[in-house]
Amino acid sequence: MKATVVTIGDEILIGQIVDTNTVSIARHLNSAGITVAEKISVADDADAICDTVRRALSASDLVIITGGLGPTKDDITKYTLAEMFGSRLIYNETEAEHIRTLLARRGIEFGQLNRSQAMVPECCTVLHNAHGTAPGMWFDCGDDRSKVVVSLPGVPFEMEHLMQDEVMPRIKSRFELHSIVHRTMITRGIAESVLAATIASWEDALPAGVKLAYLPSPNIVRLRLSAYDVDGRQMSAVIDNEFSKLYNIIPDNIVGFEDATVERLVHELLTQRGATLAVAESCTGGAIASKFTAMAGASAYFMCGVVSYSNESKRDVLGVDMNAIERDGAVSEIVARQMAEGARRVSGADYAVSTTGIAGPTGGSRNKPVGTVWFGIATPHGSYAVMRNSGTDRGQIIARASAYAIELLLKELTK
Repeated sequence: MKATVVTIGDEILIGQIVDTNTVSIARHLNSAGITVAEKISVADDADAICDTVRRALSASDLVIITGGLGPTKDDITKYTLAEMFGSRLIYNETEAEHIRTLLARRGIEFGQLNRSQAMVPECCTVLHNAHGTAPGMWFDCGDDRSKVVVSLPGVPFEMEHLMQDEVMPRIKSRFELHSIVHRTMITRGIAESVLAATIASWEDALPAGVKLAYLPSPNIVRLRLSAYDVDGRQMSAVIDNEFSKLYNIIPDNIVGFEDATVERLVHELLTQRGATLAVAESCTGGAIASKFTAMAGASAYFMCGVVSYSNESKRDVLGVDMNAIERDGAVSEIVARQMAEGARRVSGADYAVSTTGIAGPTGGSRNKPVGTVWFGIATPHGSYAVMRNSGTDRGQIIARASAYAIELLLKELTK
């Protein structure tokens, strides 16, 4: 079974908002064995909406639309679909009462614009939106009514609840579905090209119908195995068996599966050992600390995070020798090491990591180009610093440097 996801809104096309709805919808559909054949974004234009939906119906069994269901004049999806399916709008008293109640809780009067949201195409099945004022709509269409168009509000949390509570149960009861199996292994500390060469023979021997995708991110590469239109339980066992073979090929590079992260491994190791951590960041600006404090239970080991951006704060807070900064520069081996030592000293932590670098776009030199980052590590057994070039784009540099700093911590904890 194939589906097309259509997002409607000028704000998406001009880059004013990031479309997260298609990601969520695709996950729901894939988990049910439905292949998303296409994702399309169109403007708030009736002709564009009609043309897109008709084209999608010619290639897919299911079309899911988000956006354009609000109370204002630029929200035209409902009216466009009603006209397209040759239906009139009717007043739904149940939805009207729900909207009236929601607005009353917020101290908003139920006006004409809100009343219009209770108008729905007569030919649709209304999908109750318990979390908002715009109901969803389910249209059976095609000559034999074997195809479905679903229209959902564009507000992400409203769309998510409707997909989970209304749309997916109806799809599963309406269609005979087969399984799609995805399984993702997370690897670390090995570049994508090196990884591909290392596991080439394993990849070449994958069973027929099992596809491998490489998904690189800073300091990690995700390996996703996928199989479509299969017996889910049987294929899951096949894929698990294939991944088990990688433990003999890259045993030191495997982080885990699905949402596993290097910081989660560090988190678990520190928690198990009762050890503590502090970080001192300059160029990464708190990105490392935020990765740890985002995890529940970090208070058991995370002592403090210092963002020492200026030279004075490096001196006054972390005790870095100003003579070393003047002699070697803030981006240097000795400063990185002293930053880590200072974070460990002032916090009383067992381990500390530091970053100091040139994130750009300016500030680089011939000897220290943009992307140069020094990392300091301080442990109960001593301290040291290493340098690594982390790219040329500011965001890329911060992401890569943060990932590498956590990788260094993991290496220390697994020695």
